Amino acid sequence: MKLGTGLFTCQRRPDDERSTTEIYDEMLTLAETADDAGLDSIWVSEHHFTEDEYLPGTMPSLSAIAARTEEIELGTCIALAPLYDGVRLAEDVATLDHLSHDRATLGLAIGSNPGEFEAFGVPRDERVERLSDQVKLLRAAWSEGPLDYDAEFHDIDPDVSVTPKPVDNDVPIMLGGGAKPAVRRAARTADAWCAPSKLSIGGLQKRIEDIRTVREEEGIDGDFDVYVIRHGFVGDSREAAWEAMKPGYFYIQRRYAEIFSGEPVDELPEERKEELKKQAIFGTPEQVVADLERYRDALGDDVHVIFRTYHPGIGTETMTACIERLGNEVAPELR
Repeated sequence: MKLGTGLFTCQRRPDDERSTTEIYDEMLTLAETADDAGLDSIWVSEHHFTEDEYLPGTMPSLSAIAARTEEIELGTCIALAPLYDGVRLAEDVATLDHLSHDRATLGLAIGSNPGEFEAFGVPRDERVERLSDQVKLLRAAWSEGPLDYDAEFHDIDPDVSVTPKPVDNDVPIMLGGGAKPAVRRAARTADAWCAPSKLSIGGLQKRIEDIRTVREEEGIDGDFDVYVIRHGFVGDSREAAWEAMKPGYFYIQRRYAEIFSGEPVDELPEERKEELKKQAIFGTPEQVVADLERYRDALGDDVHVIFRTYHPGIGTETMTACIERLGNEVAPELR
């Protein structure tokens, strides 16, 4: 089992008096810690025009992280595919791949927030088609020679050759989403699928089996990776870990409720808080290992868990200590 961390969102809670620069410095410190601790991956997330300054620039952020790390996989979880100019995205990802010495993974999804689509002038009802078009465009842009692709949503000269090409002319593409069409889209067109944190082990098993069936029926060869997002924390005790992560965790979830609905959310209902606590994995290293072993046993040794230890505003030292224990005490027991 592989184990990564993030998702770096660089959000500022209302009670956080730090500057944006200081919050971005925190991201770089935590990324360097994850690399030093031997974790497998680091992930940034994307949203736009939020009051708490949710990270909008995935490629600049990952490029800065690339300069501070040496071995760890660097990825977007998730970049909002319909909002990008496909050729510029192809160029930026290829640049990142070279800066990081072939460590880039591009995670994409269709997006949800109505305000983001309206602000970017992108019809929200085209988001599925735009994601599919982006994947095809990226593949064409990274292949040898000219683009040679008639993009549905981009007016591009097919004789243009995007440069530089990524290392080995390819960057793995991961697609997110838990609905059946999203899972099957990933199986058919991507190199990996990312499961949302709300899915149970049974739900994950069902979708992974669906992926295998689709790829077998359609004769699709090659490796296919599965990433699973889980929120959590490692501490001296189960109670201490929960108390450390809770303020940032609940803040993130409240903000996501607003992002996905486009409506303000003042407070999460108590039943939702209890549900979120049950979904999270937290405790001592031994307790976290035991919980993650359930995923390894059910899903196989190849699953890659993205363990979300970044909880805005809980303190750099608190998150650093968690990441160090995740890499030094949890990950070795799962490999």
